[in-house]
Parts: sequence; C-alpha cells; structure tokens
Amino acid sequence: MVQSECRLLRRLLGFICLLPMCMSTSSELCVSVRTLKDSLNSSLRRRFMKMNFPINYTIQVHYEEVFRLRNISKLNNEEDPPALRDLQELWLYASQKGISKVLRVLPERHPTRLKYLSNLEILFRNFEALYNQLHPKDEQREPPESIQNIWDNMGVHGLRSVTPKSILDNCYRTMLCLFKDCFTEESSDYYCIPNWRKGKKTT
Repeated sequence: MVQSECRLLRRLLGFICLLPMCMSTSSELCVSVRTLKDSLNSSLRRRFMKMNFPINYTIQVHYEEVFRLRNISKLNNEEDPPALRDLQELWLYASQKGISKVLRVLPERHPTRLKYLSNLEILFRNFEALYNQLHPKDEQREPPESIQNIWDNMGVHGLRSVTPKSILDNCYRTMLCLFKDCFTEESSDYYCIPNWRKGKKTT
C-alpha cells in the first residue's frame, strides 16, 4: 500500500516537473501563431490580395492545396479521425503552397510581393522551423488513411481556380480552428464550424 502510494506520488511529481516545460512549449508556439494572425488580418488581406489584383483575377491550384474548414470537419467525422498534429501539418503545407503559387505569378516589383507576401512567406518558414523543433518527426508514426491519401494526392488531382485573397482567407479561418487554444479571447469550437461567418465576423 505504501509502495503504491510512493509510486503514485513520484508520477505526480514527475508530471508537475514536466508541466512548466509543456506550458513553455505551448507559449512559444502561440507567440509565433499570433504573429501570423496579425499578418493575416482582414485589412491586409483585402488590401494586398484583392485591391492589388484585377477584378475577378484567379490562379490555378490543385484541389488538396486549398485547406478549408469543411475539410477539417469531414476528416474529423471519419471513422479513424486524425490527430490535431496531422491537421496542423496539412494546414502548414497548404498555406505555404498557396503563398508560393501567388508569388510565382507576381512580377518582381509588384507591391503585394514587396510589401506583404515575401514577409509573410518568411513568417511561415520561421513558424514551420519552430513547429518542427517542438514536434519532432516520428518515422514510426503512421497517420490515418484519410490523411495519407491527401498527402499521396498532393499535386496530382485536377486544378481549381481561386482568387489570391481566398487562399489567405482559408488559411486564416483554419488557423483559428486548429490553433484555437492560442487565442484565449476567442477560444471556442465555434471557429471549427464551416459556416462560422454567418453567425460571427472575425478579423
């Protein structure tokens, strides 16, 4: 009985010692994701991704390269739902891929490239480096089949036409959902609902 209580106490003390490290890791990641949120605010998206382009201008992207709230909802309703990390990694890849697609069509001196997207691309690279540092790759870890199918089909399926602004709009909305714990004033499952804009407008 005494030995059992001692083991339980040691485990509890070990958890308490690890707790500050976990909190520090989460805090560091949240600082980075909040920086991304500030750079993805609605006024910047509208100014650089809509007003600086011709009316109804679109670019071609593969289906898997646009990650939306309904994609998250569909994946979470699978029989074997993915881990949050799987979804975050998909979001990170799709976001960076979308930015690179827009940069590819912009002239070198285009104001959106010089004053916005190039800096946003750097922020995403820094975030990716931090994310991978805090979440080291586990070669033995296998994602659910639904996630693996998406990775296998990246850049394979047909193309769709999207506006430059919609790429960052989807990036912003899915970020609020997948990293909602970093936004304490907004933390709610509400942001993971595909039609969230009908009930509440966010920046």
